[in-house]
Amino acid sequence: MKYDLSKLEEKAALLKLMSHRVRLCILRGLVREGANNVTYMQGCLDIPQSTISQHLSKLRLGGLVKDERRGTEVYYSVSSREAESIINQLFLEEESNCQEK
Repeated sequence: MKYDLSKLEEKAALLKLMSHRVRLCILRGLVREGANNVTYMQGCLDIPQSTISQHLSKLRLGGLVKDERRGTEVYYSVSSREAESIINQLFLEEESNCQEK
């Protein structure tokens, strides 16, 4: 069996970027809620804004989120369909359990 190693490296990098619990939580929130700013995320995550900003920076540099300035605030949203698909699959069972209640 022969694999395209560059594709495997690309997929591994995506999973590595998503694998931190804070980044995973940020992505999950953006997929569920849509675009949000750091202040909103801080209220949900209960961690310092600076920590959230550092993780958002990594996600942005990795091409998973994009930012948009709205007045004085910056809103973030998921820009990677692949990352969105992974988030949806990871939390599919949880979502269906919520809908059954």
